[in-house]
Order: sequence, then structure tokens, then C-alpha cells
Amino acid sequence: MQEMVLILDCGSQYTQLIARRVRELNVYCEIHPYNKPPKLDKNVKGLIISGSPHSVNEENAPEIDLSKYKQQVPLLGVCYGAQFLAKKFGGKVEPSETREYGRAKLSEVKSNADLLRGVPVGSQVWMSHGDTILSLPDNYEIIASTHDVPVAAYHIKGEDSFGIQFHPEVYH
Repeated sequence: MQEMVLILDCGSQYTQLIARRVRELNVYCEIHPYNKPPKLDKNVKGLIISGSPHSVNEENAPEIDLSKYKQQVPLLGVCYGAQFLAKKFGGKVEPSETREYGRAKLSEVKSNADLLRGVPVGSQVWMSHGDTILSLPDNYEIIASTHDVPVAAYHIKGEDSFGIQFHPEVYH
């Protein structure tokens, strides 16, 4: 069996596009429902948690048991996935005062963060969210912001794990 990245689908309209972009990088990936993740084995090299039309604050929001994955493989939360990782471990996610949808520019970038190495300030990203991350757990650090979104990306200290509020899989 070959090395792979797992994508847990929380219902995002972009999940297939995430997989396509990963495959365009010549990386094998598989999409699985968020509530039926496969067992972790030595071939899994990372996990991506997709976006979702749900809010992490909804009563029946997608809930993922990360006990098999956290600190075992690198994690990347995209939009809902980022909000989920923030809230699950002690951060605060609330409805945004203005729904951000469409183009945005990164106004701050911590260029020494592995995920954003080579990404300059002013880079255009695609946002699509109604909730926003208001605070992060203590061991998380902000690595990118936009004018309207202070937590556009973060790194979980001591892990190869990240959250991004934007959708890098979407081109304008």
C-alpha cells in the first residue's frame, strides 16, 4: 500500500476540489466521511479536515474523534476544519459580524511558519464562512491574518498541525 493523505469530509462543497489539488501535487489521497474515518496505519502521512456548511456551534455539527490522529500525523483544518480544531481544544468560535465570502488578501503572514513558507503578504485567498475564530487555545499561534479576519491561519505549537480559515483549493 502506498503513502497517502486522508481527507475527512464534513460536507463541504469543496472537498472534491481539495482532493484534486492534493493529487495535482502527485500525492495520493482518499476522501472519507468525517464520522467513518479509517484506521491509522503507517501509510497515512497526514489528515485534512474539510470545510462544512455547518457551524461548529450547531447542536448536530460534524464531530470528529481525533484521538487516533492528533500528534500522530500532521493535521490541516480547512475553514470548518480550522474552526473545529480551535473550538475542540479550547478556542472560541462565534458568528462573524460580516460574512466573508470571496477574495481577501493576507495582511500579515508569519513567513517562518512551515505551512506559509514563501507566501507573501498581500497574497489573495478565498474566504467562505459565516463564523470566525475569536480566540485560540494557549498552544496555538496565529500565522496569518486578513484585514477582516485576525485568525486566517494558525499553527498548533509542538505539532505539525495547522488551521486555515481560507480555501487554498479554490482559484479565482
